[in-house]
Amino acid sequence: MLRKLFMTGATCALLSGITLATPIGSYARCGWDYITTSANDAVPLEWELKRARQMIADLTPEIHDNARRIAKEKIEVVRLERQLVDTDSSLAKAQEEIERLSDDLRNESTVYSYGGKTYTSVQVKSDLSNRFKRFKTRQQTSDKLQNMLSARQASLRSANERMEAMLDAKRQLEVEVENLQARLGALRVAQTSSELNLDDSALSRSRELLDEIASRIDVEEETMAVDVEYFGEINLDEPSDESLLDDISSYMNGLEGRDPGSLVSIEIGEDSTL
Repeated sequence: MLRKLFMTGATCALLSGITLATPIGSYARCGWDYITTSANDAVPLEWELKRARQMIADLTPEIHDNARRIAKEKIEVVRLERQLVDTDSSLAKAQEEIERLSDDLRNESTVYSYGGKTYTSVQVKSDLSNRFKRFKTRQQTSDKLQNMLSARQASLRSANERMEAMLDAKRQLEVEVENLQARLGALRVAQTSSELNLDDSALSRSRELLDEIASRIDVEEETMAVDVEYFGEINLDEPSDESLLDDISSYMNGLEGRDPGSLVSIEIGEDSTL
């Protein structure tokens, strides 16, 4: 049974290796890349913008967590500062006491009086030695506290800078999303305007009918004008006598001064033409 399972696994591994090493494997990977790319392209831009807004909104909890960490670090820095101040105060006081005892021992007295009590030089030296050991320990503690404080202050400054950078980046992303939203809105309006095909066939037919009517009216008006010009009716009004007499007088005045022969020839010519 185990042998069969081993042989089956080995066969599957061998076939998988052959598939990946042959063009079939490259075709499969290419097909998978095409499917994923096509799926991404098929997602509407409006949905992608909503997803981007959601991702930006999801940054808020992380920013709040970082703000809490910074607040805690500020509290720790303040605590270290107070601890360092107390340590330095104790060191200053211990240094004064050590210097006092050292000055007293240099006087080489047999007894020393402090606080209403007397002490031998041996006791004072022993106390001074103990005080000096504690002073050196406190000095080392102060140095370590100073190093810790410096490191935490540097870390706090770096955290504040990262927080400011994160907030600026978030605000920039929000501005860019609004800009992309405006651009997408303008794009959709332009696409709607270009794709809006109005049915103006009825309007075109109405325009053609009016043009046809106007053409027919023009023809009728032109025909009426021709009829009046060439085929007008006889004027039934009698000519005025005054106009007739004027015409005769004008004609006769034009004939005066001509010899009778020319007049006769003109009359004969006119008669022959008639």
